[in-house]
Parts: sequence; C-alpha cells; structure tokens
Amino acid sequence: MATKVNDLRPGMALNMDGKIVVVVNTDHVKPGKGPAYVQAKMKDIKGTGVIERRFNSSDTVDQINVDRRQMEFLFSDPSGATFMDLESYDQSVIDAEILGDALLYVKPNTEITALCYEGNPITIELPATVELEITETTPQVKGATQTNQLKEAECETGLKTRVPPFIETGELVRISTKDGSYQSRAKGD
Repeated sequence: MATKVNDLRPGMALNMDGKIVVVVNTDHVKPGKGPAYVQAKMKDIKGTGVIERRFNSSDTVDQINVDRRQMEFLFSDPSGATFMDLESYDQSVIDAEILGDALLYVKPNTEITALCYEGNPITIELPATVELEITETTPQVKGATQTNQLKEAECETGLKTRVPPFIETGELVRISTKDGSYQSRAKGD
C-alpha cells in the first residue's frame, strides 16, 4: 500500500527494493534553500544492515501490512530480545539493532504488541507512556524551592531521564516513549 513519506513513523514496515525494512528513525528537514525532504533510517529485518535514504516530501513508499500479535518480553542479550507468543507459546528473537532503544521502555515479563510479517515478529509497538521504577537518583536538597529544576535519574531498565527534585529512589514514574521524558508520578495500584 502506498504511503506518503511524510507519514513515515518508527516501527513501520516497508518494502524497499525487494527488501523488508523497518523504519528506525525519520527526520523532516526544511532547508532554507531547496525543497523539504525526509531523511529516513531503516533496518533490514534480515539483519544485513542499515539503510539511510533521503526522500522528497512528495514521494511515496510501499508500506507492507503486518499483523499485530500479543507477546511477552522474556529477556534480552547482546544478540537480541526474546519474546513469547501468548497464543502458541513459541519463542522468537528480534535483533537488538532493529529494536534500538525500545527495550529501555520494556521490563522483562511485560506484555507488548509485536508487529509480525509472515508469522515472524519484526519489531515491537510501544505504548505512548510506560511506568518504570526509579532505581537511582540524588536526594532532594532541603530548602530548595525552585520547582522547574530537574535532576538526573536512572530507571529499572537502564533508561536515563530527568525528573523533578521531589522524585525519590524507588518511586514509580510515567515516562514518555517518544523522547524518554518524565511525565508524572505513576498511580500505584
């Protein structure tokens, strides 16, 4: 199905010159001179490399239909991440390079949506926000009254972010998967 390059988003699967690729990153550029363009970074699902391509903003690409399947993230190692299909209990590995930073937002034993092509998972779909526990941050300075200052913090998955000074180690926070920024304290169940 033809899709305008302006609509490209990370996680989309495309057919590029007979290869199935997953969009890793897109950058919409409007230079001072010349027409606007889209710079896209894509990863071949067979693990044969990264493709970077510049498209005119009027170009179209061939998006492929993928199935969305519920899977459980089990663990990751240097070769990739292992997921289990919740219906068939089959385990599959997705290349770490294809997933990129997505694993920084997913805890082991978490249910996620995997995008599958011809029955094989090729990437995962992240929700808009995730809840993660802060494992390391500096304590709040007594008497500090400025509220718009942020401090460094590390989450349980290894994600580094910046949080308000009142957030302490051990707290559950809501993090945006778009840019890794702090959104709010998570409402504990």
